[in-house]
Order: sequence, then structure tokens, then C-alpha cells
Amino acid sequence: MASPTRTPDAPFGRMLTAMVTPFTPDGALDYDGAQRLAAYLVDEQRNDGLIVSGTTGESPVTSDEEKERLLRAVVEAVGDRATVVAGAGTYDTHHSIELARRSERAGAHGLLLVTPYYSKPPQEGVYRHFTAIADATGLPVMLYDIPGRTGTPIATETLIRLAQHERIIAVKDAKGDLFAGSQVMVATDLVYYSGDDTLNLPWLSVGAAGFVSVIGHVAGAVLAQMIERRLAGDPAGALALHRQLLPVVDGIMMRAGGAIMSKAALNLVGRAAGPVRPPLVEATQEQIAELRACLVAGGVKLSDI
Repeated sequence: MASPTRTPDAPFGRMLTAMVTPFTPDGALDYDGAQRLAAYLVDEQRNDGLIVSGTTGESPVTSDEEKERLLRAVVEAVGDRATVVAGAGTYDTHHSIELARRSERAGAHGLLLVTPYYSKPPQEGVYRHFTAIADATGLPVMLYDIPGRTGTPIATETLIRLAQHERIIAVKDAKGDLFAGSQVMVATDLVYYSGDDTLNLPWLSVGAAGFVSVIGHVAGAVLAQMIERRLAGDPAGALALHRQLLPVVDGIMMRAGGAIMSKAALNLVGRAAGPVRPPLVEATQEQIAELRACLVAGGVKLSDI
């Protein structure tokens, strides 16, 4: 299936949210809830792309079968009007290849591949891991560089090598090195996406195409407007929106982790996504009270219920 929002300069769309995975109160995966959430993110929060089964989607604690069925549900709900990207990266190359192939069969428009974590492979191993997965399907690939979680950065030289692969076309950056990212953008055709909500506007300023956001669950429409203002040559307008959203970033990203606080935020706006699975735990009442204050300060409209 072709991506409905792909353009050469933004191959996965511009405003993407790393979607949480809804669960029922007893911990089962809520596929109907996932479809409702996906439609809300696309139709109301102005996302033109979604990441399914990323870390914020609690992918470490969902089975391969759950991931495939979840992906099919989201593609059915919004795949005609948003790019649906499947998280398929693990620390096992062979397992990642299998997830990538299942994602392609399920209708994904692209793959998100995180650097192998915990095992800390050398850069040659990182290179071979990504190219082996990219070779396994016909889907375009977004690499995910987040050394704070994986323990291993994707070196600039490795990114330049990987850019030679016809299907490796983008980077979700949560490394935060704007200078290194700028070097890669000058040396290659790789398209960058901010993968850290604290640096969304700085990444736009050095040439990123858009965002893979967590706060997009409740502030996607404002983030989309920020991108539009920046692209329209209105840096002051983009800066004003960046500053408006600082409390939202603080409330969701700086407290108990993105998955936990995103689900808490969705509850506050009347879009419940259920509990988290262990080893994550629910936000405390104190954290929810702080989150509520941050969302209000950032202009997020809360539910009256």
C-alpha cells in the first residue's frame, strides 16, 4: 500500500505521533480502542503519520501476534489518510527481519528500526543489522537513533554509509546532536525527524522535515501549526508555539516517562487508552495533578468529565 502523505522532502509525512497502545482494564490489547485513538490523532490532532509499536507503544511487552493485529487495525482505521509506520526494531537481527516482513504483510507504509539495544554492537554490526532488515522487505525505513536508551549511537560515518541503501531514507533523532545531524543532511539525502519533543523547533531550524512526537497525543494540532509556520517563513510564529508548548513537554516528558504520562494525558482530555503493562506503573495522583497543571498552562483543553 502506498503512503498517502509521502512527499520527497517528507517521506513519512511531517507530523507523526509515536502512538500509545490501548489496553483494556484487564490488560488485553484493545484493538477497537486503537482504531478510535488513531482516528482521533489523525482527524483531530492533525497527524499525517503514526508510529505503531514504538517504545511509547510499549512494544517490549506486546507479542508479535499482537503487534501484527494492532498494525492491521490502525491501517484499516487511518491508512487511507495517514502514513502508518511499524516499529520493527529489536536487538535481534533475525527477529527484526521477521517483524519487518509481518509488518509489510499487514499493510505498513514504512518501518521504524531502532539501534540494537543492550548488546552494544560495534558500528559494523549496526550497519549490517540495518541493511539486513532493509533488504528483507520493499518498505522504506526510518532509522531511530536514541543512544540514551540503546547504549549505542549511530555514528555519523555509519549513517552516511547507510544512506546508500535505497530504502533507508530517514532518521528519527533522539541523540540531540544537531551538528552531527547537520553533517549527515549535507552529506546524504537522509531526511531527519525530531524524535525528542524538547528539540522540535531546533531540529526544524537546521532542516528537519518534521516530528515523531510523544506530546502529539494531545498537542499534535499545535505542533502541525508550528511546522507550517516555520515552512511559511514565520520563525517568530513558530517560536511562539514552541514556547506555548513548553509546559506540555515538561508535564509529559520530564516526569514518569512518555508511555505512562501520555496515557494519563489522554485520560485528562477524555480519550482513555487504558493501563500500562508491567514493568511500567500508572502515574501517581501527585503526578497527574502536576500533569493537569502543565496541560492547562500549555493551552490543552481538558475533558469536563
